[in-house]
Amino acid sequence: MRMRFFLLPLVLVLATNCRSGLTQTAATAPNSAAERVPVVLELFTSEGCSSCPPADALLAKLAEQQPVAGAELIALEEHVDYWDHQGWNDPFSSAQWTQRQRDYAVGLADHGVYTPELVVNGRSGFVGSRAAETYRAITGAIAQPHTEVSVSVLKAENNKREWFRVEAGKLVGAQQNDTAEVWLAVTETGLHNAVSGGENAGQDLHHAPVVRWLHKAGNAARDATPSFAGESELKLDSAWKRRNLRIVAFVQEKRSHHILGAAAIRLDE
Repeated sequence: MRMRFFLLPLVLVLATNCRSGLTQTAATAPNSAAERVPVVLELFTSEGCSSCPPADALLAKLAEQQPVAGAELIALEEHVDYWDHQGWNDPFSSAQWTQRQRDYAVGLADHGVYTPELVVNGRSGFVGSRAAETYRAITGAIAQPHTEVSVSVLKAENNKREWFRVEAGKLVGAQQNDTAEVWLAVTETGLHNAVSGGENAGQDLHHAPVVRWLHKAGNAARDATPSFAGESELKLDSAWKRRNLRIVAFVQEKRSHHILGAAAIRLDE
């Protein structure tokens, strides 16, 4: 059965101070010399695809072990819906993720929509189970200029409603003819499913951090510092396990789809 989402619309207000009376848990700033550079790994996958489990496993390993020196790997596993008519309806699939992959296909070198596809920082896409190519792309992403992004969880009044704050520093590496958008995501770890149909029938599939929700918060200002700052309220779905949730924020160009900077924090940190 497809899970339903109960999320309040996110209203981000440009601000310089945190919500009054709330305690902030600060996220690390990626531009510090002592910190790792955030690299966003988006895997387009499906429980109906027999070649996807190895890619899911690779992404999970990267997210859990963080094996690349100098990189903070932020995993986003996005389940597409175009496999759902082939014997198994993936409960994590969404047309939103399919459209996101199609948007990437316009600019990426492979010009295709397929699973499993791994997109690294919005700049390169390839078969997601290719470990060597993945490590090379991550190394290349570390060397790119990046914008500082921070996401902070603010003290909540209860376990159903959360407040958090997002801030992006001065844009670095942005193109003059593009628009830098700020995106927010919720991911959940520890998800698995016993598949009873399709190409993976009979398997218990375990997943990397699955994207539960993705939302555009607004645009970053090209010449401002910070280029974006705001707070948002989030109502959690009762089906989600709070201890497994992360909030991810990233700045991405609308046309090139290049991710300029990112940050992630566990909800319970």
